[in-house]
Amino acid sequence: MKDILFIVNPRAGVDRVKAIEEALQKHLDQQQYTYRIEETRYPKHGTEIARAAAASGVDVVVAVGGDGSLNDIIQGIRDTETVLGVIPMGSGNGMARSAGIPLKLEAAIKVLNKNNVHAIDTGLVDNKRLFISNAGVGFDAVVTEAFSQSKKRGFWSYVGIINKKIWSYKPKEWTIELDGKIIREKAFMITVANATQLGYNFQIAPVALMNDGYFDVVIIKKHPKLLSGIIGLQAFTDTLLNNRYVSHYKAKTVKISNDGNRVMQMDGEAIDCKPTIRIEILEKSIKLLCP
Repeated sequence: MKDILFIVNPRAGVDRVKAIEEALQKHLDQQQYTYRIEETRYPKHGTEIARAAAASGVDVVVAVGGDGSLNDIIQGIRDTETVLGVIPMGSGNGMARSAGIPLKLEAAIKVLNKNNVHAIDTGLVDNKRLFISNAGVGFDAVVTEAFSQSKKRGFWSYVGIINKKIWSYKPKEWTIELDGKIIREKAFMITVANATQLGYNFQIAPVALMNDGYFDVVIIKKHPKLLSGIIGLQAFTDTLLNNRYVSHYKAKTVKISNDGNRVMQMDGEAIDCKPTIRIEILEKSIKLLCP
């Protein structure tokens, strides 16, 4: 028997937590797993719970939530043998969509029962914090910061913030170093992607693989504002890299600099940062239960 721990953000609501418990009773293979549920009580509590679980030999820790909850939990199980499971319950669920993990509760539980483990890469920012899906600066970081301060969640709240911010946002001059090669670009946004999408099926890096040992670095350059809608549409139709205002590179180590920058996004969470950010790939550093 394996020990499996489900870490749930109670902000999901009492009814949702109850629904998760009922679904686990019904659909989790209890001949394979002994399970328990713990709820987070404050910011970054998921990291503490995951770290304690890994230290005590728990076989699988499951993030029940969105990309932000997932990000907290990978900090706790890094450099351990504990396997990561995902039950997507967030808004965008970018990592789960990228990995093909179903968004329906019952189907996501059945993925855990398959015990299909794959080692995937993660990114390490400034030798401190991991990300599993993507990290970025520029417009997406500005939108992520505004979204974190909004009381409304979901896709249309995101769209509303984008529409509000896009007309006043000014692209910045960035210095980008990719495995030692230096690029200078006036960019709208720069994404260092391990997975294909930011969430909601917005495919920022449609050819990214989570286990190839490389980041897909996607730079959306300064462009006429009226073309932003077309760029967005191309991201939803897997054709973003065809746009002439988009550059795509592969790299293992990325440095991004702008003297005035103070915020980045990491797995959909806004994080304060220094003007220069260093990001390196950690190959096959997390074991993930996949479909």
